Amino acid sequence: MLKQGLELKQTQKLSPLQIQTIKLIELPTQELEQRIRKELEENPVLDENVSNDSDDEDESPREVSLSDYKEDDSIPGYKLRVNNYGKDERPQYNTFSVKESFTQSLMDQLGFRNLTEHQHAVAAFIIGSLDDDGYLRRSIESLVDDLAFRAGIETDEQEVTDMLKIIQEFDPAGVGARDLRECLLLQIRTLKQTPEVANATRILKDFFTEFTNKHFQKIISRMGISEEEMKAAMSKILKLNPSPGGQIDDSYNDQAQQIVPDFVLTLENGELKLTMPRFSIPELRVNRKYADILMEAANSSEREKKEAATFVKKKLDSAKWFVEAIKQRHNTLESTMKAIIDYQHDYFIDGDESHLKPMVLKDIAEKTGFDISTISRVVNSKYIETHFGIYSLKYFFSEGLENQEGEEVSTRELKKALQECVDNEDKRHPLTDDQLVTVMSGKGYKVARRTIAKYRDQLNIPKARLRKEL
Repeated sequence: MLKQGLELKQTQKLSPLQIQTIKLIELPTQELEQRIRKELEENPVLDENVSNDSDDEDESPREVSLSDYKEDDSIPGYKLRVNNYGKDERPQYNTFSVKESFTQSLMDQLGFRNLTEHQHAVAAFIIGSLDDDGYLRRSIESLVDDLAFRAGIETDEQEVTDMLKIIQEFDPAGVGARDLRECLLLQIRTLKQTPEVANATRILKDFFTEFTNKHFQKIISRMGISEEEMKAAMSKILKLNPSPGGQIDDSYNDQAQQIVPDFVLTLENGELKLTMPRFSIPELRVNRKYADILMEAANSSEREKKEAATFVKKKLDSAKWFVEAIKQRHNTLESTMKAIIDYQHDYFIDGDESHLKPMVLKDIAEKTGFDISTISRVVNSKYIETHFGIYSLKYFFSEGLENQEGEEVSTRELKKALQECVDNEDKRHPLTDDQLVTVMSGKGYKVARRTIAKYRDQLNIPKARLRKEL
């Protein structure tokens, strides 16, 4: 027996203005400027007001009001300027540079190798298959298959291996390694071959398991070296980088990508002052051609003119939503940043991390009245320049725990205290997680053993056994 039923679902449909605003909120300042330029290019109704005040009345285009324009009007009113937020037409931004991308650096180095077009394609594919930390965690066999199926490049395991060996000669040393041992060996071969380096190389080749398990006496005995020689070899190994893709060294050329801080915070006479870098929002207007089309179509029954007026009205809608979305973006960003500064007031006065209170997106959402998703969009890819440095907005958010007095402290403060405990421990007898709980308690932090273990992992601090030194 068939049953019919009617199900009602309540859905929320976002308006064009809301959609536009959401998209603009996510953009950092520089990308917003590019987006405005794109809109000017794509919407023929919009003109940038570049005429001088001394222009003749007859020569200047008629201007159409976007603020007085009503959606249900067939013809909009005729007067509006969308004012710039900033006074300076071409502001001078404070910028900071970001290192050139890891992949781009490798591709640049590949370009200097004398390879055939086919070899270059294979090597480029391998570079694209590396993880962010510089490791190749895929088998040679799977790369051969992927080159065939995804890139249409016929090759074999020998050629892929040969190209990988070439990549393993690139900077930073250790790139293209398939495991930690290979990564360290790739790096140590670039060092001057001293007795210490020779011992270190042998340890990595022949006693890597013993080394990672801190079985130093076993290594000393089997290699027939002294404790001092062991320490010297270990010193060489510990200076190697286990994550070569994590950071391009200062010795590399910067390919400066200019990042414009979205906010600038200054301390003036003990008071915090927030400003937003002035970006050029052009004064928007409708030029004479489109104004005339609308005027002629007002009382016309001619189909072509009506169609033209409909087109212009559609573009006017788009322009109005765009300009209003820019305003809403500005107000949303400003309100959110002011709420963050108010919440973290003590921290922003002196930049002392211990004054950074626990704060999550929900806290700022409640202060501003915005949705958590909106706060997330504001925080993403945005930066603030302060009197003590430039920071991503994400930096100021962290969870918290209570200290002995029942006050909330941020996880960042706890991690800093934990790192200090480990840094100051006796490396011959490193602190276990249980002992770290006791030490942290003595500092006034109420932390469980599992929390210590979690933060230790996040800080890349090995277990006590692996921190032991001679």
